[in-house]
Amino acid sequence: MKKMFICSLVGLSSMANAAIEWDTPQGQLKLYGDVEFNVDAASSKQQLSSLKETADKKNKPADKDRWDINGRILIGLDGYREINDKNFAGFVVQPLADLSGDMNLDDAAFYFGQKQEWNIKIGRYEAYDMFPLGQDTFIEYSGNTANDLYEDGFGYIYMMKEGRGRSKNGGSIQLNKPLFNHMNFELNALINNGEKMFNKSTYHGYQIDKKKNVVYLRPVLSWKNDSFSTAIAAETNVVKNAYGYYDDNGKFRDQSKRTGYGATFSWNSEDDWDAANKGFKINTSFAYMDAKDEKDMTIGTDIVWEKIGLGYYFANNDIKKFNPDNRIKDGHINNKGKYKIHTVNTSYLIDNVLDMDNFNIYLGAYWSLLDRNKSHGDNTDDRYGARVRFKYFY
Repeated sequence: MKKMFICSLVGLSSMANAAIEWDTPQGQLKLYGDVEFNVDAASSKQQLSSLKETADKKNKPADKDRWDINGRILIGLDGYREINDKNFAGFVVQPLADLSGDMNLDDAAFYFGQKQEWNIKIGRYEAYDMFPLGQDTFIEYSGNTANDLYEDGFGYIYMMKEGRGRSKNGGSIQLNKPLFNHMNFELNALINNGEKMFNKSTYHGYQIDKKKNVVYLRPVLSWKNDSFSTAIAAETNVVKNAYGYYDDNGKFRDQSKRTGYGATFSWNSEDDWDAANKGFKINTSFAYMDAKDEKDMTIGTDIVWEKIGLGYYFANNDIKKFNPDNRIKDGHINNKGKYKIHTVNTSYLIDNVLDMDNFNIYLGAYWSLLDRNKSHGDNTDDRYGARVRFKYFY
């Protein structure tokens, strides 16, 4: 029972199924790991959409490398203590070592509360996923799952992640409250340097200046039973004039007004999907961002049938204003207007490699198309790629 509770609370993946556990006078400790290495082949590393990092996090948007080996090893340590089958507290820390030789960090959080009543979490983590991607093996646009997402001059696949957390520039605090009839309420607050969401501190061709930190509030109301789950959510920055730019008259123009809305729905034909690896699973999600001088909408659906995954995602960007004096080098969007992005991905799972239930190989591929008005240059531009992912839990 403790294992199930820890995993659901701190958002761990199935890596927690393989772990070393031991008891101490202050509670239970758990040590585990997750190896993920990728071999990629892509038409071009030049991106179509807004993401701060490509598959190789050292690559720049204009790099044209077709081949890439990347990945990381995660080592996780969890601590958990429970008193009288009610009060609890714990922590999770997950350092990462990647192939570039850098050390990074996935989750680092402390949580406490009362079972079935409430809990609070503080630190670096991801809140509720409002745009699950199913068997997400290779979708080049998805990039970093943190909120540091926006690359000026490229399309934006908005997925309700700006206030989700795991930021490089700040931390989060979350209140979680179970409700009646399988319902749950979550309120996440992300406090960070909002300017850093924009790579090179540019937005619509304007140089962004920070005045204050942003505070994103992200309420989520979810419902789940054995086969169905659904959620509705919003996220908004509540700090006015947090960042912006100065116009030709020296007047400060606030660009920090950003409010998003989303809904997601999932259905599993199997109660214990991760253990069974069979049956049928479908996710459908919608996200809409109302930002200063920009409106973004994304609709996506993906299905996983036994070991085969297939997804389609459509994004529409409506940019109301763009600085005519600053063309984005290597960018695809340099004018105001409407831009559409179509993305298809597929994947296949090879599980229990060498008869090891903790060793899987995923085969993945994607194709993405940016559709622009002819007045903005070339009418379309596309990217495609394939990946072999080696996944090993311990």
